[in-house]
Amino acid sequence: MSVRFVRAACARGLGPSCCRGASSFPVPPPGAQGVAELLRDATGAEEEAPSAATERRMSGQYSVLLFPGQGSQVVGMGRGLLSYPRVRELYAAAHRVLGYDLLELSLQGPQEDLDRTVHCQPAIFVASLAAVEKLHHLQPSVIENCVAAAGFSVGEFAALVFAGAMEFSEGLYAVKIRAEAMQEASDAVPSGMLSVLGQPQSKFNLACLEAREHCKSLGIENPVCDVSNYLFPDCRVISGHLEALQFLRKNSSKYHFRRTRMLPVSGAFHTRLMEPAVEPLTQVLKAIDVKKPLVPVYSNVHGHRYVHPTHIRKLLAQQVVSPVKWEQTMHDIYERKKGSEFPKTFEVGPGQQLGAILKCCNLQAWKSYSPVDVLQTLEHVNPDPEESPR
Repeated sequence: MSVRFVRAACARGLGPSCCRGASSFPVPPPGAQGVAELLRDATGAEEEAPSAATERRMSGQYSVLLFPGQGSQVVGMGRGLLSYPRVRELYAAAHRVLGYDLLELSLQGPQEDLDRTVHCQPAIFVASLAAVEKLHHLQPSVIENCVAAAGFSVGEFAALVFAGAMEFSEGLYAVKIRAEAMQEASDAVPSGMLSVLGQPQSKFNLACLEAREHCKSLGIENPVCDVSNYLFPDCRVISGHLEALQFLRKNSSKYHFRRTRMLPVSGAFHTRLMEPAVEPLTQVLKAIDVKKPLVPVYSNVHGHRYVHPTHIRKLLAQQVVSPVKWEQTMHDIYERKKGSEFPKTFEVGPGQQLGAILKCCNLQAWKSYSPVDVLQTLEHVNPDPEESPR
């Protein structure tokens, strides 16, 4: 893939242009480069000679971009990005799509408003793509040599926009509908998410089964308690009815759990309690022009790369009620022959949780990891890999 080709892909993915043929999306700002023009540039570019591409890959000069998910939001995110080209354009386009000032909320808070699912998912999506703009400005070769992208939960939408599978405004509108529907589903049932640090002998499946049986004894019909995030070896997030999670905390030693921690979220994401959110998201994805990613993007549902636009629509909807297989994704992306160098990995968006998880999944790959600062702060916080983006 040529340098020119990837640059065109990046521009196409990040351009604050409209949904073609859909008047509900904002129109492009004056002077914005059209999608058709960018695609002509891309398809007209000469491909890099195979020998040069192979040499670059063998030398470890290629890169992977990771996009965080819900839970990584913090007031002030975006402050370290505003001086870079086009970032304010992204936030202006977001204002038109969302109907409120996302930049003001991201910079000023309050934190409790930013933490609401309906707000934090769009905020993370935009901040992550703004971080790509910063990275492209400071280290353009990272974008040009990107060979894989993955995003945790809502981060997958940002990864797909970066890879040119959908337009910025289309992707943001889908995230808006997703966040609103998930917020509504969360408000309907008292539920939550429990981070569980286990060990090789931990009995996750038995724990979930017996927690569901406990809920039935309390009169709860069709109780939910399932693994919703696979983070790294022996670490899971279990989601479901609050009564089930309370049972697990009380009986954690029985299942050989080393530590449990309730996550500060309002619902059981990535379980069937989110089923009411599937149909609204499915409908909006049908209206979006989804294309094959120009950079391989990995699906949360099965941990492997997407192969067709139809799969993107199907799996993005399915992802809402399916566990995030992040550990499996990390193994797939970083699997290589012994002696091969690992790619440079960049976490584009708020927080460093994905880097902390990568360290637990693959220490050698983590040694080439760097976060892209979105806060412009001198404070350094050691991330907890269990405080997963959700």
